[in-house]
Amino acid sequence: MSGGLVALLDDVAALARIAAASVDDIGAAAGRASMKAAGVVIDDTAVTPRYVHGFAAKRELPMIKKIAIGSVRNKLLFILPAILLLSQFIPWLLTPILMLGGLYLSYEGAEKIYELVTGKHKEEKQEAEPAAVVGPEEEKSMVSGAIRTDFILSAEIMVISLNEVADEPFVSRALILVVVALGITALVYGVVALIVKMDDIGLHLAERESAFSQRLGRFLVKAMPKLLAILSTVGLVAMLWVGGHILLVGTDELGWHGPYGLVHQLEEAAAHALPAVGAFVGWLVNTLGSAIFGLAAGALVVAVMHVIPRKKKAGAHH
Repeated sequence: MSGGLVALLDDVAALARIAAASVDDIGAAAGRASMKAAGVVIDDTAVTPRYVHGFAAKRELPMIKKIAIGSVRNKLLFILPAILLLSQFIPWLLTPILMLGGLYLSYEGAEKIYELVTGKHKEEKQEAEPAAVVGPEEEKSMVSGAIRTDFILSAEIMVISLNEVADEPFVSRALILVVVALGITALVYGVVALIVKMDDIGLHLAERESAFSQRLGRFLVKAMPKLLAILSTVGLVAMLWVGGHILLVGTDELGWHGPYGLVHQLEEAAAHALPAVGAFVGWLVNTLGSAIFGLAAGALVVAVMHVIPRKKKAGAHH
């Protein structure tokens, strides 16, 4: 009897070790998949704060909570089932879908540069509604817009993550993507909440008696606009880099090897030229090449969407 109990306990212990190893494997795979989607995550973090700008301070966190819940719903109820079914039954379709997402990111990045160059961004900023007229309907509309934007970025994150674990069994793939979805959502909206409340935290610290707290509070209040500006720039670069890299890898997989081959050759040449920092220089060259390719692809879409229609409209007036 005791021998049977010991054997049973051994079996339970073995199963526990297998389960723990599986959890570790899923966690590690989720980590790798999340890292590949880092550029889109940065962009998501950079984009979201503008949706709560202009609203009363007490409404900021409730709005972020609503957007975060919408983001989880996007990932788990709509995107995850769709991409799992695709990966199981039509896996060849994932690369074109991924490339469409990459083209969209490249377009978004190129469009932001176009707006900066033409001054359109400043015009839109001047036309924005003052905070005093922002009410419940505007809040609802803004949250809905943020969730729609999140859907596109979430789809990109999930497809990039899936691409990294495509060789895993179906159940492992699903569990890994659930971990990625929940982990990235918590990270993005946790950071966003911290960013949008930074000025409130700063004001609270500035009112304390401690001289150090007052200095820190004033620093946080002054740093807020600069941080948002840095995030905006990082998000722009991330869009072009990630979008361009997806397009380069996708075109290579579909048979057009030239662009990716050129970037890869330049990456290897740079790494050999500076062996002491070869890995970093190689990554930098690859990133720059991807960003340039993304900018070129995005600029073509911007031309079709904005420049050509505007010229036609101007010509019609003449």
